[in-house]
Amino acid sequence: MKTISGLANFKFKSGLQKTVVVIGVFDGLHRGHQYLVSKAVSMARRLRRKSICLTFHPHPRGVPYLISLKHRLKLIESAGIDYTLVAHFTKEFARISAKDFIDRIIGAMLSASYVFVGRNFRFGHNMKGNVSLLKHYGERMGFKVVPVKELKVSGLIASSNTIRSLIKMGNLVKAEKLLGRKVSVLGTVIPGLKRGRILGHPTANINPHHEVLPRSGVYAVKIFLDDKVYSGICNIGRRPTFSKPPDEQTVEAHIFDFKKDIYGQDLEIQFILEIRGEKKFPSSAHLSGQIRKDEKKALKILSSQCRQ
Repeated sequence: MKTISGLANFKFKSGLQKTVVVIGVFDGLHRGHQYLVSKAVSMARRLRRKSICLTFHPHPRGVPYLISLKHRLKLIESAGIDYTLVAHFTKEFARISAKDFIDRIIGAMLSASYVFVGRNFRFGHNMKGNVSLLKHYGERMGFKVVPVKELKVSGLIASSNTIRSLIKMGNLVKAEKLLGRKVSVLGTVIPGLKRGRILGHPTANINPHHEVLPRSGVYAVKIFLDDKVYSGICNIGRRPTFSKPPDEQTVEAHIFDFKKDIYGQDLEIQFILEIRGEKKFPSSAHLSGQIRKDEKKALKILSSQCRQ
């Protein structure tokens, strides 16, 4: 997949001819998004045309992202899209009228023959554009609009807002069903206070790129780094044993049987199961003893996952 950041950098139209376009924020690329994108990819392959995903950053509604842009692009790539165009949602971009969005972007820039969108897709200045308007102009400009309705899973609509709430509440099982994968966080390893190393359980401190996190607690996790998968535990919390008042929320991952220096690298933490909630311990020795119990429990959980 080739990613183009910004509409001004989109300079390969002449080599594409007609394309199949799918448009959306795709925050989380959950099962509903996966279904929508897969429809566009299938159509493009059937017609032997290039597929283009047009997405937006930052979020047009100004809400916190379920996953970061980098994480989103990684998932879009795995869906089989040929090109992803990231439109920077600036104040200037927000002033583009619905008609100009269709004429300048969908028509002139993307050369769309098919446009796949969610059934409730809105676009243009003050969100005045909708699927009906898109179809109207599509008939005149020679592209077909394919609106795709919301996907329901176990009675719940697969939506980013629903998934965001489930993750924050710690309901990973329901969130996984709507995502179509395990809940995970992509982040960069940053320097910490090295308290884990002092306790005998060195951790990688993670900057989670503003992604939505599960509630505070200790989790059995799988960690994806450099195309390899490791087992470990992850603590999300405010270190109440050490700090008065507690620190800001941190994400710390202890990777089993791992001693490499990975500062500055990105890794993905996949949450398998919550082991316990966050707790303040009377001393660092008590905390160290609990961490050993957490590790044993995590190993048992993760080994049972491997046997499934």
